Amino acid sequence: MERLVVYRHAFRNSLIPVVTIMALQTSHLIGGALITETVFSWPGMGNLLIQAVNQRDMSIVQAAVFVISLLVILSNLLADICYRLIDPRMKYN
Repeated sequence: MERLVVYRHAFRNSLIPVVTIMALQTSHLIGGALITETVFSWPGMGNLLIQAVNQRDMSIVQAAVFVISLLVILSNLLADICYRLIDPRMKYN
């Protein structure tokens, strides 16, 4: 009985800040990946973005920034969807 009370009340309410922090940390994760790829010369989006900036290739810079922005926006959307699943009383007006 105690587990049921903890799951229904405490656990679900404590998940909301966790989901918030995870969504906000997505941009830091992507930024850290860009720096790590540049420092260690790993092929990837970060290395491509730095090379495009150095060569003034604006179409690649725009595409990379668009993809990175899309990932951050989608993570925030996923967090909002998770809020509604965790607590159905939440409403967005």
